[in-house]
Amino acid sequence: MKPLTLLLSLTLLSPLAYAEMKCESGKCTSGKATNEKKVPSKPTSQAASKKSTDTPLPKKTKPEANKPKKERTVRPTVKQLFNVTTTRVFRETVVPEQVNYGYIVADEAKRTDVVAWYSGYVIELYVDTRYRKVKKGEALALVYAPEVYKAKQDYLNSLNFNAKRPSPAMVRSSRLKLKLLNVSEKEIARIRPGGVVEKYTTLYAPADGWLFDKRIEAGSAFKNGMKLFEIVDLGTVWMEAKLYQEQLAKLDRFIRFSVIPEGFSEQFEAKKELLYPRLDPKEATATLRLRIENPKGVLLPGMYAKLYASTKPKARLLVPRSAVIRKKGEWYAFLATEFKGEYEPVKVQVAPLDNRYFEVLDGLNEGEEVVNNALFMMDSDAQINSIY
Repeated sequence: MKPLTLLLSLTLLSPLAYAEMKCESGKCTSGKATNEKKVPSKPTSQAASKKSTDTPLPKKTKPEANKPKKERTVRPTVKQLFNVTTTRVFRETVVPEQVNYGYIVADEAKRTDVVAWYSGYVIELYVDTRYRKVKKGEALALVYAPEVYKAKQDYLNSLNFNAKRPSPAMVRSSRLKLKLLNVSEKEIARIRPGGVVEKYTTLYAPADGWLFDKRIEAGSAFKNGMKLFEIVDLGTVWMEAKLYQEQLAKLDRFIRFSVIPEGFSEQFEAKKELLYPRLDPKEATATLRLRIENPKGVLLPGMYAKLYASTKPKARLLVPRSAVIRKKGEWYAFLATEFKGEYEPVKVQVAPLDNRYFEVLDGLNEGEEVVNNALFMMDSDAQINSIY
């Protein structure tokens, strides 16, 4: 058939016949009914083939009566599937310490001033440099004092007169005058009847120690009451430690004190002496004075040192500092539950013990297991689930 004839024949076909031809080719139907294309289902088991998509799924069957079920209190938990490290709450006998800082200072009771009891001139200076160690009775300087020289002559005259006509009161009076001028016993003993008087007078060290101050030179003059030397004995020193105001209430609890100077490994025992009755308003700190025996002279004034104060040994419930977290003014720990991977945040009361542990006051019991090193994961999960 020619193409033109075929086209005319298709045009003259009725709509019904045209629809039937399309249906035979598999494209559509007559429009009265719609054929659904069914997708073959996968073969299933006999129990699954009985299920209908239009009916709800059956509820889970209850466990058998002979298998006991673990019951637990329904409570919010944090679920973690990571490898969380845990630790146990433990009890240990510890000695809490408090660390403060301060300086070594000279013991004020061990300071001795050499003061002129008369006016005079320095003839010779035996100890001519500061920071030199001297011993008690060591000669410091040779001086000339007109007042002392006259008192010596008076004492000699009383001795000579007493030899001819006993006058003990006169001798005692002239001798007392020399003592009041701080003339040494050695020098007084050298004045004898029929002898001569020494023009110069020697100044002696009144105590052992270091010469911290020297205010005269050879040939210089000095006046009555002038401080000539300062001698400091470092056999005993003080430590002045700074304490914050909130630490004062706990001071009576500490019974043992030890001092370690900066850069030293040796530890020195100290004895609490006095809490100064005033605070520094700029630093809001109080000063605690402690006495330290220093027989070897290792501790020197001005040294910076740490003070370790400890209380009586006591058994305490402890957890690592990393096992608790502070949230909204409260402390929390994550307690391991009986279900693996679930942790319960519990509110606890803790007090700092040292830089490693907290003392547990309430909220946890000895032997309980808590998260130790993954608190950031616990905290983020708990916040997401609005557990606390």
